[in-house]
Amino acid sequence: MVPRCPVTHEPPVPEHYQQESLEDALTVMAGALADKSRAKILCALMDGRAFTATELCAVADISPSTTSAHLARLTKTGLIIPLSQGRHRYFRLAGPAVADILERLMGLSWAHQADTIPTKTPVNLRKIRSCYDHLAGEIAVALYEHMIAATWLNDGGTALTPSGYAALTQIGVDCTAGTSKRRFACPCLDWSERRPHLGGQLGAAILNVFEQHAWVVRHLDSRGMDVTSKGKKALAIIFNIKSGN
Repeated sequence: MVPRCPVTHEPPVPEHYQQESLEDALTVMAGALADKSRAKILCALMDGRAFTATELCAVADISPSTTSAHLARLTKTGLIIPLSQGRHRYFRLAGPAVADILERLMGLSWAHQADTIPTKTPVNLRKIRSCYDHLAGEIAVALYEHMIAATWLNDGGTALTPSGYAALTQIGVDCTAGTSKRRFACPCLDWSERRPHLGGQLGAAILNVFEQHAWVVRHLDSRGMDVTSKGKKALAIIFNIKSGN
């Protein structure tokens, strides 16, 4: 018989120690974000792709040694993770939770400066872009508003109604909740439009179908996307959205 380990009763950690630990962790995380070069790196990774240190060096317009130091700090704080493939090493966001936080911070930043600084978002990013693994921008906001108005989503934007399930399933969207702890559906504040678009597992599933049907194509050098002629027809017929030229 395997002997049992003696039961020990350790004294609880005082609440003020726990609070100090949380405050220290929050300070470290905020410090990792409080640098323009690191912010550029994180924004570049917001399209869900992985990039090499050399590519991120060009994005941030800094030296390779400085880029390495920034990547090490972002990795240590859990904002990004490294991926090795053969002789190459890539970096990507640590997950959708990080992307969600960054998108919300962008929205808060623009909202705070809205009265003093005009929106300078490039047209190619404002129209439609990726927000990690789901759609963002003007068209994504219109898509979310249509789903709410058509009662495909509940008022909070957190669950599909039967009519929404039927409509999205018909075009091939996987509407089943996965085993991930990630929210199934949620409104995500769009930093350029300052209105919500759809995030969560459902938002990712919709973008996946848009790409499978070739309704959108990604830009190679940014988070921007183009809506194809097929996509414009689909947006107009299925979602009552006129995407323009």
